[in-house]
Amino acid sequence: MQSSRGHKTICMAFASEAHYQDCMQDKQKFHQHVNITYAQHPELFPEAMSNGYKLNGFSYSKKQKISMRRIRLVKNGEAYQVRPSFLMPYMIGRTDAVEKGLRLRQWAVPFEVIADLFSRDPMYWYRAYVGLGRHSIVGTTIKSSDKLPADVLADEKHTRHKGKRVYVPTTVAQECFLGADLTDNAGTAALTQGYKSFQQEARQLDPAYSPDTVNTDGWGPTQTAWQTLFPQIVIILCFLHAFLKIKARCQRSKEQLYSIGTKVWHTYHAETVAHFSQRVRRLREWAQQHLTGSVQQKVLDLCDKAPQFKLAFHFPTAYRTSNALDRLMNYQDRVLYAMQYFHGDEASARQYVRAMALAWNFHPYARKTQIKYSNRRVSPFERLNGFRYHDNWLHNLLIAASMQGLTHQTQKPI
Repeated sequence: MQSSRGHKTICMAFASEAHYQDCMQDKQKFHQHVNITYAQHPELFPEAMSNGYKLNGFSYSKKQKISMRRIRLVKNGEAYQVRPSFLMPYMIGRTDAVEKGLRLRQWAVPFEVIADLFSRDPMYWYRAYVGLGRHSIVGTTIKSSDKLPADVLADEKHTRHKGKRVYVPTTVAQECFLGADLTDNAGTAALTQGYKSFQQEARQLDPAYSPDTVNTDGWGPTQTAWQTLFPQIVIILCFLHAFLKIKARCQRSKEQLYSIGTKVWHTYHAETVAHFSQRVRRLREWAQQHLTGSVQQKVLDLCDKAPQFKLAFHFPTAYRTSNALDRLMNYQDRVLYAMQYFHGDEASARQYVRAMALAWNFHPYARKTQIKYSNRRVSPFERLNGFRYHDNWLHNLLIAASMQGLTHQTQKPI
């Protein structure tokens, strides 16, 4: 997903535009600011930065009427542009002038309305938003290899592209999207390719990375795709999906659903494998005595899957249900429904779902949640990594996406 030059751009925070101009006019101050930033956040810079760098002239943006410095690495001679976070990629505008409009996309506000509120034309806002999808989702969201999740969730969001059904293979962990792609079918080969973007981006952080578990529903191609990409992974079957199949057969009897639900979730909350096995046997006996027809069959089907559910007890941190994934897919569903799905080409649709993922990972939580966390502008990114680069969510995203998120963890401060 990287562009021809985006991965050669280092994005850094400056206290203000005046501070940036001051550094631009004084080489020593610019060196000092780069060195301080590198010492604090080496993940924003290329790996060869540890061998030193030299200033290498300027580039000038006619659009924004501002100059930017270039640096050249001593080790390999590669040149990088240093862009302040108050400038958007490709110099399309000032970050502070764009961030409020882009944030409205979290609630699926149409680009036409954003254009009416903040000037420009709808296509300007569309391109600014979709452009966020150029960056590596994993590399931008996770800034240290030790934060890569041992347990993930995966499922496919059903949507439409030019009227035809397509699928968005989605990977989630720790309240963040870590993978989002687009496939034209839900077969094994297509889903393997769809989830492969997560594997590739994660292994840019850690070449040996392989999650311990993945929580999925019962769709075979999904499970096969993950076992193909990560042969050592353990598939954790979602308990919630098994219950939802029972619930679908009890729509006309709330009392029956309540009675079954109480026993099913009592089984789920067993603390050990032995207790779980015992409760499954009792649930089976009760279903055989008190239930009939399709409702009984679905309860017995759940009991038959007990060996698969037991695997979760060997991985205490594994996700046993898909709730954590469903919450984020609800966000996908709201936005995609409001925009009436995809109408452009496939490449832009793929980039759009990636942009949605990154926008979610960096959006500030609601005020009630902020108060819970001492009134800080906490976001999923900050909760995962334990820090933020900037108080503004879009500045924070752009800095985290330095070099399009294609960074390394092997650098040492200068």
